[in-house]
Amino acid sequence: MYIAQNYSYAILRPLQALIRSKGGDVCWFLEGEEVSGKFLAKDENHLANIADVIAWQPDVVFVPGNVVPNFIPGLKVAVFHGFNSGKLNRKGREDHFEIRGCFDLFCTQGPDTTERFEHLAQQYKFFNVKQTGWPMLDPLFHPQIENPYINEKDDRATVLMCSTFSRNLTCAPHLFEHIKTLSQTGRWRWLVQFHPKMDPQIVEMYKGLESENLTFIETDNVIPVLQAADVMLCDTSSVLLMHLLQRKPVVTFKNQSPKPHLINITDAGDVESALEIALSRPESLMAEIEAYCQLIHPYTDGCSSLRVFDAANEMVSIGYQGLKPKPYNWLRQYKMRKKLGYWKF
Repeated sequence: MYIAQNYSYAILRPLQALIRSKGGDVCWFLEGEEVSGKFLAKDENHLANIADVIAWQPDVVFVPGNVVPNFIPGLKVAVFHGFNSGKLNRKGREDHFEIRGCFDLFCTQGPDTTERFEHLAQQYKFFNVKQTGWPMLDPLFHPQIENPYINEKDDRATVLMCSTFSRNLTCAPHLFEHIKTLSQTGRWRWLVQFHPKMDPQIVEMYKGLESENLTFIETDNVIPVLQAADVMLCDTSSVLLMHLLQRKPVVTFKNQSPKPHLINITDAGDVESALEIALSRPESLMAEIEAYCQLIHPYTDGCSSLRVFDAANEMVSIGYQGLKPKPYNWLRQYKMRKKLGYWKF
């Protein structure tokens, strides 16, 4: 399990549980300073450096990120760190579909991304694609018995506010005063959870709003938070798609790609009225949400980890038949060697 962000633990742990149930061994490697070992469980094995990874000789390397070194052994499997939210990179392309030459297998989440990746696989010819669903969502379809974010004694509707860290996309600074006012009314119960890269000053602003009506949450596992909410207020963060998959409405502020399955607003003063509409669950909106869920992640069986496991095992068994060698990417691999402090060849 090759991770670089704290939220990656929750993405891969359902897959780890499945592998262990099949008699396999799992180790974790933490790349960089943005992921903390404090979130490792006592029974989780940690490889301290790349030399240890190479010595362990993994059969498969699962990556919920964009890059992985080519100088470590094992089939490189992309399982994604989120859904395609339409974000554009510096080149003006959808970042979700950027091919960096690092992976042998892409395990896609649903028909909308599968079709695009299959087209790219035909173009590049050095990786395979398998639609599996997303391992992180397995627990979403198996609700926790004891959820710390659900208050059985509070019958108010629960609004979850999430926001991305990008200055061009984040709603957090623009909606602060409105959230402050709405939370003080006590009409709804508020949960606030931000991307781990969010500006610390904005984080402190929202922490200052904590009261009996608003709770600020810092966690490496957003699934229980999503399960506790009735409606989400968001921007262009991919976490909103996970909320939709529960067949729960989402209100967005200046979403980069507004569609009929969202209630998108461009004026911060419309937050309250938009949330009222979302909580009423109009029939037309719920039909759009259902259609969209079938497109991005049709699986609700909680078995995506099994499909990823089977896809990886199948490719390990048959090898790289019909595939061209991956490009070496000298500059990227040099940067990764430098970052990881590994120069052996």
